[in-house]
Amino acid sequence: MEGINPRFDRAQVLVVGDLMLDRYWYGNTGRISPEAPVPVVKVGQLEDRVGGAGNVALNIASLGAGATLVGVVGRDEAAQSITERLHSAGIRTELKESADKPTITKLRVISRQQQLLRLDFEETFSAADVDQLAEQTRSLLPGVSVLILSDYAKGVLQDPQTFIAAARKAGILVLVDPKGADFSRYRGASLLTPNLNEFEAVVGVCNDEQTLVDRGLALLSELDLEALLITRGEQGMTLLRLDQSPLHLPARAREVFDVTGAGDTVIAVLGAALAAGETLDNSVALANLAAGIVVGKLGTATISGPELRRAVLRDQGSERGVVNEQQLLVDIADARARGEKLVFTNGCFDILHAGHVGYLEQARKLGDRLIVAVNADESVSRLKGPGRPINPTERRMAVLAGLESVDWVLPFTDDTPERLLSLIQPDILVKGGDYAREQVVGWEIVEAYGGEVKALDFLDDCSTTAIVEKIQGDEF
Repeated sequence: MEGINPRFDRAQVLVVGDLMLDRYWYGNTGRISPEAPVPVVKVGQLEDRVGGAGNVALNIASLGAGATLVGVVGRDEAAQSITERLHSAGIRTELKESADKPTITKLRVISRQQQLLRLDFEETFSAADVDQLAEQTRSLLPGVSVLILSDYAKGVLQDPQTFIAAARKAGILVLVDPKGADFSRYRGASLLTPNLNEFEAVVGVCNDEQTLVDRGLALLSELDLEALLITRGEQGMTLLRLDQSPLHLPARAREVFDVTGAGDTVIAVLGAALAAGETLDNSVALANLAAGIVVGKLGTATISGPELRRAVLRDQGSERGVVNEQQLLVDIADARARGEKLVFTNGCFDILHAGHVGYLEQARKLGDRLIVAVNADESVSRLKGPGRPINPTERRMAVLAGLESVDWVLPFTDDTPERLLSLIQPDILVKGGDYAREQVVGWEIVEAYGGEVKALDFLDDCSTTAIVEKIQGDEF
């Protein structure tokens, strides 16, 4: 997943489909009811979450992308709860109210992190309830690059062809989370995202990989689809396209706690990434990573942009250690979002000695994250003269990255760190040695934006130059 960093802030996605309210009642159980052999739950906490197509839109907005939602609700308190939560997340809504049907609501009773009971309040919406949605959607298409159809078979997408045809005519990608055993309803869409059970309900049980691939490719051709993404639970995901080899991604979940809404997260991340300009392969990889995170949460949940970026960085091995400037900027944006204080220092670190280690440990204690910028070889040669550095850049960075006190190490080719300081804007600039504030390179830059400058003494009076001279025999 190297180099994947979508500009979600530039993405606009339109979601049409069945939305619902997921309502949770939490409480303790300590006895069995005398009226029937069932546990008694003393409810102590109530929580409402937006589900269905609304959860897709929330996932998109949580990533930092723009989301617009079209759907149907009732004229009731549940609809008000949904609308408030969508608007608070910055989602534009075009919701039609049904005069005689309630907002779809699913009530779950949970105790000790276990779901005991689910109650559904719903009636399928009629043609009269959805008669204006196609025209609403058509008017919103010019402002988006991806249309997502989230079908839960509750009546909003009675005729998906109307939406698919309008979007494809406008040159907009159409992603569908399908429902039911008749996928011909989605003919001409760009991509379908069935889970394995939904896929096998259409094509039959697939006892091996080749059967799954063959039947998937046949379905692609039959329905004039560009791609098919089959989500397979603990077996990961499989992306199928005509004239291309299958792409299989293993499951990324560390712990599966609740699969509720995982499909919403998959299609939301996929759509937002495509709208941000990512390739289909990269977008699927991001969706797979996001699904692995969201199933570790209880109930209908979303994944934020920083969460997903941190997961990508972990996957790239750049959450800590040696990074490039682009990776570091993503890292520090997430660190700042968590309220962490950034400490910055720089140097040649040609031969790492006890003095370096001690002062880096002191520097790390001044904040939450320590960034070490290392002069590249050409810069060291200019500063220290012929024969230096002793160790090339890659080795010096590898040694520094191995220190517990150091979070990120990156190289720079300039003679001074001033460009990096302007770019990164650390909270504290630290320099090792007997320096006055005005002698620390870049102090004006840091103090101009409100940062601090500190000088720390090297421990044990160590010096790289002295070590080099001793090795060369100057002190023998």
